[in-house]
Amino acid sequence: MEKLDLLVLAAHPDDAELGCGGTIVRLVQEGKKVGIVDLTQGELGTRGTAEIRLKEAEAAAAVMGVHVRENLGLRDGRFQNNEEDQLAIIRCVRKYRPEMVITNAPTDRHPDHGRAALLVADACFYAGLRRIVSGYDGLTQEAWRPKSVFHFVQSQSLPIDFVVDITAQWPVKIQAIKAYKSQFHDPESKEPETYISSANFLRMVEARAVEHGHAVGKTYGEGFIRSRVVGVNSLFDLY
Repeated sequence: MEKLDLLVLAAHPDDAELGCGGTIVRLVQEGKKVGIVDLTQGELGTRGTAEIRLKEAEAAAAVMGVHVRENLGLRDGRFQNNEEDQLAIIRCVRKYRPEMVITNAPTDRHPDHGRAALLVADACFYAGLRRIVSGYDGLTQEAWRPKSVFHFVQSQSLPIDFVVDITAQWPVKIQAIKAYKSQFHDPESKEPETYISSANFLRMVEARAVEHGHAVGKTYGEGFIRSRVVGVNSLFDLY
Protein backbone atom coordinates (compact mmCIF):
# COMPACT_ATOMS: atom_id res chain seq x y z
CA MET A 1 0.00 0.00 0.00
CA GLU A 2 1.33 3.40 -1.02
CA LYS A 3 2.53 5.53 1.87
CA LEU A 4 1.15 9.06 1.98
CA ASP A 5 2.78 12.27 3.11
CA LEU A 6 -0.58 13.85 3.98
CA LEU A 7 -3.93 12.25 4.71
CA VAL A 8 -7.02 14.45 4.97
CA LEU A 9 -9.77 12.82 7.04
CA ALA A 10 -12.96 14.87 6.82
CA ALA A 11 -16.56 14.31 7.84
CA HIS A 12 -18.27 14.92 4.48
CA PRO A 13 -17.42 14.95 0.79
CA ASP A 14 -16.50 18.61 0.01
CA ASP A 15 -15.18 19.40 3.53
CA ALA A 16 -11.59 18.78 2.38
CA GLU A 17 -11.97 20.97 -0.70
CA LEU A 18 -13.53 23.82 1.24
CA GLY A 19 -11.19 23.65 4.22
CA CYS A 20 -7.82 22.82 2.71
CA GLY A 21 -8.23 22.32 -1.03
CA GLY A 22 -5.53 24.86 -1.85
CA THR A 23 -3.05 23.25 0.53
CA ILE A 24 -3.78 19.85 -1.00
CA VAL A 25 -3.15 21.15 -4.51
CA ARG A 26 0.03 22.92 -3.44
CA LEU A 27 1.47 19.78 -1.85
CA VAL A 28 0.57 17.67 -4.89
CA GLN A 29 2.31 20.23 -7.09
CA GLU A 30 5.36 19.98 -4.83
CA GLY A 31 5.50 16.22 -5.41
CA LYS A 32 3.97 15.09 -2.12
CA LYS A 33 1.66 12.08 -1.94
CA VAL A 34 -1.72 13.20 -0.69
CA GLY A 35 -4.91 11.28 0.02
CA ILE A 36 -8.44 12.14 1.14
CA VAL A 37 -10.71 9.84 3.11
CA ASP A 38 -14.25 11.09 3.69
CA LEU A 39 -15.78 9.66 6.85
CA THR A 40 -19.38 9.66 5.55
CA GLN A 41 -21.22 9.85 2.24
CA GLY A 42 -23.11 12.96 3.35
CA GLU A 43 -26.33 11.03 2.94
CA LEU A 44 -28.29 13.33 5.26
CA GLY A 45 -27.63 16.35 3.05
CA THR A 46 -30.71 18.17 1.72
CA ARG A 47 -29.44 18.33 -1.87
CA GLY A 48 -28.16 15.55 -4.08
CA THR A 49 -27.75 11.93 -3.01
CA ALA A 50 -24.97 9.80 -1.57
CA GLU A 51 -24.34 8.35 -5.04
CA ILE A 52 -24.14 11.78 -6.66
CA ARG A 53 -21.79 13.07 -3.99
CA LEU A 54 -19.47 10.08 -4.41
CA LYS A 55 -19.18 10.87 -8.13
CA GLU A 56 -18.61 14.55 -7.37
CA ALA A 57 -15.88 13.61 -4.87
CA GLU A 58 -14.15 11.56 -7.56
CA ALA A 59 -14.33 14.50 -9.97
CA ALA A 60 -12.91 16.88 -7.36
CA ALA A 61 -10.11 14.43 -6.58
CA ALA A 62 -9.17 14.35 -10.27
CA VAL A 63 -9.08 18.15 -10.36
CA MET A 64 -6.72 18.27 -7.37
CA GLY A 65 -4.59 15.33 -8.52
CA VAL A 66 -4.69 13.46 -5.22
CA HIS A 67 -3.27 9.94 -5.10
CA VAL A 68 -6.08 8.36 -3.07
CA ARG A 69 -9.74 9.09 -2.39
CA GLU A 70 -11.86 6.77 -0.27
CA ASN A 71 -15.06 6.86 1.73
CA LEU A 72 -15.28 5.05 5.08
CA GLY A 73 -19.08 4.89 4.98
CA LEU A 74 -19.61 5.94 8.60
CA ARG A 75 -23.15 7.11 9.35
CA ASP A 76 -23.67 10.75 8.48
CA GLY A 77 -24.85 12.61 11.57
CA ARG A 78 -24.59 9.46 13.67
CA PHE A 79 -20.88 8.56 13.85
CA GLN A 80 -19.41 8.73 17.33
CA ASN A 81 -16.04 8.91 19.04
CA ASN A 82 -16.37 5.29 20.10
CA GLU A 83 -14.31 2.14 19.71
CA GLU A 84 -15.96 1.02 16.48
CA ASP A 85 -15.57 4.29 14.61
CA GLN A 86 -12.09 4.89 16.03
CA LEU A 87 -11.03 1.48 14.73
CA ALA A 88 -12.23 2.35 11.21
CA ILE A 89 -9.95 5.38 11.24
CA ILE A 90 -7.09 3.50 12.90
CA ARG A 91 -7.17 0.98 10.02
CA CYS A 92 -7.06 3.84 7.55
CA VAL A 93 -4.14 5.61 9.27
CA ARG A 94 -2.16 2.38 9.51
CA LYS A 95 -2.96 1.57 5.90
CA TYR A 96 -1.53 4.81 4.50
CA ARG A 97 0.97 5.72 7.26
CA PRO A 98 0.78 9.49 6.71
CA GLU A 99 3.33 11.82 8.22
CA MET A 100 0.59 14.39 8.74
CA VAL A 101 -3.19 14.38 9.08
CA ILE A 102 -5.59 17.27 8.49
CA THR A 103 -9.17 17.10 9.71
CA ASN A 104 -12.25 19.19 10.47
CA ALA A 105 -12.51 22.30 12.60
CA PRO A 106 -12.56 21.58 16.34
CA THR A 107 -15.84 23.49 16.66
CA ASP A 108 -18.23 24.62 13.96
CA ARG A 109 -21.83 25.28 12.90
CA HIS A 110 -22.32 21.65 11.80
CA PRO A 111 -22.08 19.29 14.81
CA ASP A 112 -20.45 16.58 12.67
CA HIS A 113 -17.39 18.79 12.14
CA GLY A 114 -16.36 19.16 15.76
CA ARG A 115 -17.20 15.52 16.44
CA ALA A 116 -15.05 14.41 13.49
CA ALA A 117 -12.18 16.59 14.69
CA LEU A 118 -12.10 14.88 18.08
CA LEU A 119 -12.68 11.39 16.63
CA VAL A 120 -9.81 11.73 14.14
CA ALA A 121 -7.39 13.27 16.64
CA ASP A 122 -8.07 10.50 19.18
CA ALA A 123 -7.87 7.73 16.56
CA CYS A 124 -4.54 9.07 15.27
CA PHE A 125 -3.13 8.75 18.78
CA TYR A 126 -4.54 5.27 19.33
CA ALA A 127 -3.20 4.15 15.94
CA GLY A 128 0.26 4.38 17.50
CA LEU A 129 -0.52 1.88 20.26
CA ARG A 130 0.62 -1.58 19.23
CA ARG A 131 -1.74 -3.32 21.66
CA ILE A 132 -4.72 -2.02 19.70
CA VAL A 133 -5.04 -4.70 17.02
CA SER A 134 -6.35 -3.95 13.55
CA GLY A 135 -6.22 -5.73 10.23
CA TYR A 136 -6.39 -4.91 6.53
CA ASP A 137 -6.63 -7.29 3.57
CA GLY A 138 -6.27 -10.28 5.87
CA LEU A 139 -3.06 -9.04 7.52
CA THR A 140 -2.44 -7.60 10.98
CA GLN A 141 -1.40 -3.96 10.72
CA GLU A 142 1.60 -2.37 12.37
CA ALA A 143 1.10 0.59 14.71
CA TRP A 144 1.55 4.01 13.14
CA ARG A 145 1.05 7.52 14.56
CA PRO A 146 1.20 10.65 12.37
CA LYS A 147 3.69 13.25 13.51
CA SER A 148 1.09 16.02 13.41
CA VAL A 149 -2.67 16.50 13.33
CA PHE A 150 -4.02 19.85 12.14
CA HIS A 151 -7.52 21.28 11.82
CA PHE A 152 -8.79 23.54 9.06
CA VAL A 153 -11.30 26.33 9.66
CA GLN A 154 -14.87 26.04 8.37
CA SER A 155 -17.97 28.20 8.81
CA GLN A 156 -17.03 29.71 12.15
CA SER A 157 -14.05 32.06 12.37
CA LEU A 158 -11.52 30.56 14.80
CA PRO A 159 -8.06 31.64 16.00
CA ILE A 160 -5.42 30.01 13.79
CA ASP A 161 -1.83 28.95 14.41
CA PHE A 162 -0.40 29.19 10.88
CA VAL A 163 -1.35 29.97 7.28
CA VAL A 164 -0.45 28.27 4.00
CA ASP A 165 -0.16 30.59 0.99
CA ILE A 166 -2.55 29.25 -1.67
CA THR A 167 -2.59 32.24 -4.00
CA ALA A 168 -1.34 30.24 -6.99
CA GLN A 169 -3.63 27.31 -6.16
CA TRP A 170 -6.81 29.33 -5.62
CA PRO A 171 -8.30 28.77 -9.11
CA VAL A 172 -7.85 25.00 -8.78
CA LYS A 173 -9.41 25.01 -5.31
CA ILE A 174 -12.48 26.78 -6.70
CA GLN A 175 -12.66 24.34 -9.61
CA ALA A 176 -12.57 21.41 -7.15
CA ILE A 177 -15.33 22.96 -5.01
CA LYS A 178 -17.52 23.53 -8.07
CA ALA A 179 -17.22 19.83 -8.94
CA TYR A 180 -19.93 19.43 -6.28
CA LYS A 181 -22.65 20.74 -8.57
CA SER A 182 -25.41 19.34 -6.39
CA GLN A 183 -24.26 21.21 -3.31
CA PHE A 184 -23.31 24.76 -4.23
CA HIS A 185 -24.99 27.75 -5.83
CA ASP A 186 -26.75 26.98 -9.09
CA PRO A 187 -29.50 29.42 -10.15
CA GLU A 188 -30.98 26.70 -12.39
CA SER A 189 -31.34 24.13 -9.60
CA LYS A 190 -34.85 23.15 -8.52
CA GLU A 191 -33.67 21.72 -5.19
CA PRO A 192 -34.26 23.51 -1.86
CA GLU A 193 -31.78 26.25 -1.01
CA THR A 194 -29.44 25.39 1.86
CA TYR A 195 -26.83 27.19 3.90
CA ILE A 196 -24.04 26.16 1.52
CA SER A 197 -26.01 26.50 -1.73
CA SER A 198 -26.56 30.24 -1.35
CA ALA A 199 -24.35 32.56 -3.40
CA ASN A 200 -23.19 34.15 -0.15
CA PHE A 201 -21.58 30.93 1.05
CA LEU A 202 -18.86 30.86 -1.62
CA ARG A 203 -18.33 34.60 -1.02
CA MET A 204 -17.65 33.71 2.61
CA VAL A 205 -15.15 31.01 1.54
CA GLU A 206 -13.29 33.57 -0.56
CA ALA A 207 -13.46 36.22 2.15
CA ARG A 208 -11.96 33.75 4.65
CA ALA A 209 -9.13 32.94 2.22
CA VAL A 210 -8.49 36.65 1.67
CA GLU A 211 -8.47 37.23 5.44
CA HIS A 212 -6.00 34.41 6.07
CA GLY A 213 -3.86 35.42 3.12
CA HIS A 214 -3.77 39.03 4.25
CA ALA A 215 -2.47 37.92 7.66
CA VAL A 216 0.75 36.69 6.00
CA GLY A 217 1.00 39.26 3.21
CA LYS A 218 -0.48 37.04 0.48
CA THR A 219 -3.62 37.22 -1.66
CA TYR A 220 -5.19 33.92 -0.56
CA GLY A 221 -4.39 31.64 2.38
CA GLU A 222 -5.70 28.70 4.37
CA GLY A 223 -5.39 28.85 8.14
CA PHE A 224 -4.86 25.85 10.39
CA ILE A 225 -5.12 24.99 14.07
CA ARG A 226 -2.68 22.60 15.70
CA SER A 227 -3.81 19.76 17.96
CA ARG A 228 -0.61 19.81 20.00
CA VAL A 229 2.72 21.60 20.25
CA VAL A 230 4.79 21.41 17.08
CA GLY A 231 8.53 20.74 17.50
CA VAL A 232 11.17 22.26 15.19
CA ASN A 233 14.94 21.85 14.98
CA SER A 234 15.49 25.52 14.20
CA LEU A 235 13.48 28.72 14.40
CA PHE A 236 14.07 29.00 10.65
CA ASP A 237 12.00 25.85 10.11
CA LEU A 238 9.02 28.10 10.80
CA TYR A 239 9.64 29.77 7.46
